[in-house]
Amino acid sequence: MIVRDFNELKNTDKAVSDARWTSVRMLLANDGMGFSFHITTLEAGSEHQFHYKNHFESVYCISGSGSITEVDTGKTHQIKPGVMYALDQHDKHILRADEELVMACCFNPPVTGTEVHQADGSYAASS
Repeated sequence: MIVRDFNELKNTDKAVSDARWTSVRMLLANDGMGFSFHITTLEAGSEHQFHYKNHFESVYCISGSGSITEVDTGKTHQIKPGVMYALDQHDKHILRADEELVMACCFNPPVTGTEVHQADGSYAASS
């Protein structure tokens, strides 16, 4: 059994930050679960363009408000506590945080914890 405390991890190297967000990586590839699990906080007023071409991601909003726009269609969906979205088509998207957003995220394949976003908003393919 794996038991981890977010409050203990948030001040360690398991907390990865970039362009106005911080992601606490609670489960990673080396945990052998087949997915990774993160708690990600996006700063209020921030906007992020992502395109996970090599990963599927599912995201659940714990707190805050914002929106996600599907780049291909222009369709925008409101994000608030209780809303989940899944990028089942490797959807290129723009995520906006009107208020600080706290999100629970799962990635498949799992991330290792050392990835950085490439220029196109993706993570490199897992090796």
